[in-house]
Amino acid sequence: MTSVAGWAAASTPGAFPPLPRAVAQAFYRRMRAVAPAAVGALERDRATDPEQPFSDTACGRLAGSLDDAGLRALGMWTHHWCMRFYDDDTRVGRRLVREIAARPGLGWTPDEVHWMLRESVSAGPAAADRFTLPRAAAAQLPPADRPHPASWPEVEVPRQRRPDPFH
Repeated sequence: MTSVAGWAAASTPGAFPPLPRAVAQAFYRRMRAVAPAAVGALERDRATDPEQPFSDTACGRLAGSLDDAGLRALGMWTHHWCMRFYDDDTRVGRRLVREIAARPGLGWTPDEVHWMLRESVSAGPAAADRFTLPRAAAAQLPPADRPHPASWPEVEVPRQRRPDPFH
């Protein structure tokens, strides 16, 4: 499992201190534990009605079956997946990220938040939803553990293409 920027981005200096390799590897182990179920749920939900209530979707049922630690791992995996494959096909994944981001009290750790922030910064502005989960998770941290607001990059929203009037 690699990110859009790979291990180099996760371990290089920047606004967010690099994580020790053992910490990052622990995240990947936890994410690999939920990945098979997540992939199956995302695939099933791609084939269903996008307006279906979240609780009635495969992703909703999976999220409902997990404890807080499992839900954090699912959120991190889905965030990671969306950063790697950001395109129209990630609609279901972005919905899952938004649903997890809306859940209070998941017990996010500062390391988890910093890891997601580094992933988001590395993804670049093409991934407009890249800060949804890290911002929500950071808001749940104690004030002393929250990333300083000045360290958050500006979010650039991609411009919509205008229809070509000549075609």
